[in-house]
Amino acid sequence: MAGIWFDDMQVGQVIQHPIRRTITEADNVFFTCMTHNPAQLHLDEEYMKGTDYGTRIVNSCLTLSLMVGISVNDTTLGTAVANLGWDEVRFPKPLFHGDTIRIETEIVDLRESKSRPNAGIVTFEHRAYNQHGDLVGSCKRSGLQLKRPVEG
Repeated sequence: MAGIWFDDMQVGQVIQHPIRRTITEADNVFFTCMTHNPAQLHLDEEYMKGTDYGTRIVNSCLTLSLMVGISVNDTTLGTAVANLGWDEVRFPKPLFHGDTIRIETEIVDLRESKSRPNAGIVTFEHRAYNQHGDLVGSCKRSGLQLKRPVEG
């Protein structure tokens, strides 16, 4: 079990996730097509040559998925009951094919569950940075997290 028990979390705790990910053209095209998103931003290089970016940008839903997915091993793997929702999802800068992202997570809120004595509700703030250190994505994610099991 790699995740963190609710009891072992502290507000203000920041986790630097060791996994980094270089996003390839294939990642972006497959994800965009798999999710039935026909946006030219992600699929049409010729169209994008005439835009401010000059080239295709990575699908922001892929950025969100990687931002949360990379965090799972160090936060909720084996200790989560359920994902409760995402708030304040932002993408201040685009990602491009070949960019490498790193993720950090801050625990921003903890509260006891009113209905489950063996769990608590945690709010994570996930932040994604490109290889230049630019913030490219952030979100708050709430989850129902198990408490450490009582021995005996």
